[in-house]
Amino acid sequence: MNKKNVLVLFGGCSPEHEVSKVSAFSVIANMPEEKYNVIPVYITREGKWLLYDGSIDNLRNVPWEKFGTPAILSADRVNRGLLRIVGDKVKYIPVDVVFPVLHGANGEDGTVQGLFELSGLRYVGCGVLASAVCMDKSFTKILAAHLGLKQADYLSQTLRDSADASSFIEKVESKIGYPCFVKPANAGSSVGISKASSKEDLVEAIEVAFQIDNKILVEKAVVGRELECAVLGAGFDAQASVVGEIKAAGEFYDYDSKYNNAKSETVVPAGIPEDAAEEIRRQSVLIFGAVGGKGLARVDFFLEEGTNAVIFNELNTMPGFTPISMYSKLWRECGISWSELIDKLIEIALK
Repeated sequence: MNKKNVLVLFGGCSPEHEVSKVSAFSVIANMPEEKYNVIPVYITREGKWLLYDGSIDNLRNVPWEKFGTPAILSADRVNRGLLRIVGDKVKYIPVDVVFPVLHGANGEDGTVQGLFELSGLRYVGCGVLASAVCMDKSFTKILAAHLGLKQADYLSQTLRDSADASSFIEKVESKIGYPCFVKPANAGSSVGISKASSKEDLVEAIEVAFQIDNKILVEKAVVGRELECAVLGAGFDAQASVVGEIKAAGEFYDYDSKYNNAKSETVVPAGIPEDAAEEIRRQSVLIFGAVGGKGLARVDFFLEEGTNAVIFNELNTMPGFTPISMYSKLWRECGISWSELIDKLIEIALK
């Protein structure tokens, strides 16, 4: 059997750079060796592409500043692959499929997916439109509303319009109230998210969110359980996993609670009523299909306290693959191992 060459891209210019590196190590470690040749390419925070051509076993121990040789993706749709640059010499390396283990801006927002499309390369994950729509939380919410999904009340604001901050704060206080959450519209891993319980909190939270993105959302806080569902496949024919629950160590599941606080828990499967779990699975496939999803996604919900109402939160088109990430845990509960999951995602991309 001829092995396929898989270009694994990781790192990147977003605030989720470190998470991407950890995710990529897990993907590479669990990729079936008998079927795939791994071509690891690290993107520095400044945007430089470096090809690592040493032993995969030593990948974790290589100093990043000495990671490898410069490389760029060829836009030649006939000779699809990577160009390795050594001095004044260029070597062509064929690529069958790209696995972009990139989180956040320039990774799961449709930009790098557009580069793959231009280059004629197959790739794991959602396409340009689905990636762009789901990266911008305000557009995801517009689509979810069109589908009739229940959501928390929200308002959005751009940096361009932020000169009239007092007017926006008045709108938040009248329509949303406290407590509320302030989020960058285009970010993941809970980067830049703050909870505001007063006007002073709100002003500070808005400043923090605008440091990450030029558009922000303010959402009404939902009192309830945080739930997640994994999707695998293509469009409305995709499969939904069991539902898992997040139990944050902090006041909410922020970046520190996710990656630094060992007291945070993930419970798989979530101990919720079966009709609620089935509704979450249904809505997960519905919105994944509506955006034209392909490959994978993690869809996040709340189960409202007192009513057990399912409330849609967001859709992540390149969820984390770290050892603590929920996506692989949900499929493992369904009987799909790490290696089988990676294999399925690459097979979907190749089709």
